Amino acid sequence: MSSFRELGASGLMTPPMVLGGNVFGWTADKAASFRILDRFVERGGTMIDTADVYSAWVPGHQGGESETIIGEWLRSSGKRDKVLIATKVGMLDGEGGSKLAPARIAAAAEASLKRLGVDTIDLYFAHQDDEDVRQEDALAAFDTLIRAGKLRALGASNFHAARLKSALDLATRDGLPHYRVLQPEYNLVSRHKFEGELEDLCVTHNIGVVPYYGLASGFLTGKYRSHADLGKSVRGGRMAALLEGKGQKVLEAMDAVAAETGASLAQIALAWLAAQDGVVVPIASATSIEQLDELIGAWDVELTRDQLDRLAAAGA
Repeated sequence: MSSFRELGASGLMTPPMVLGGNVFGWTADKAASFRILDRFVERGGTMIDTADVYSAWVPGHQGGESETIIGEWLRSSGKRDKVLIATKVGMLDGEGGSKLAPARIAAAAEASLKRLGVDTIDLYFAHQDDEDVRQEDALAAFDTLIRAGKLRALGASNFHAARLKSALDLATRDGLPHYRVLQPEYNLVSRHKFEGELEDLCVTHNIGVVPYYGLASGFLTGKYRSHADLGKSVRGGRMAALLEGKGQKVLEAMDAVAAETGASLAQIALAWLAAQDGVVVPIASATSIEQLDELIGAWDVELTRDQLDRLAAAGA
């Protein structure tokens, strides 16, 4: 297993992949989720990422389903001391208001702690920016939770560079907690949301970057190579735009690197991501033991500079 990596200045460390919990209670039922979580720990994984909103998009769900399954697994497995738990607030309205209203942050954190069955959330993300709430008010709400021992470190997800920088400046000015980790959408076919100003900001301020959608919802596994493939999963409908854009060119470049390395396309996608400036580790989800083992195989894939450059050029 590859060495642990520091998540910026958060004080947290993780092996080269964070396990995404968005599938738990959705495309992975409770039994499958437990098997995946057990296997992840068995293979040396330590950080599990979820959110209070997972999986509210499923008919009949309200959110919290993923946290509930993780909590049940923590209790039944006794492995709380072997893992770090990351979860999020800001997309699910409820008690206390909406998004990042201070009362909402307080209520949502308590609900997440209860579902997870833990005393402390290791890494708590503002899931999206909320321009209707003063940033210092949101940070003060997080600060209250940190001081109470309910949170260890703070992260931001889906923030633009200007808003992340202003939050950092306010935190420094007012003695409030800084966002130490960033979770942006970033992969070989979706790069504009991170590369450039946001990436530079994270490098400058030692913010650990843990991208989501590293496999572009499965597109970068090679599963979707024609419009006839779009019906292969519930996510297939999102792939048409990628097929019509630069997706085919990226897959061709990945096929060439796969022939050179013997690695799978999923492994190549994650290895490319892990090699980018500012990126600490990618987040990836699995719905079976076989998928998880393949993803963990990316930990040991080292791409050459030429391979990295060719992949980047294909997706430019």
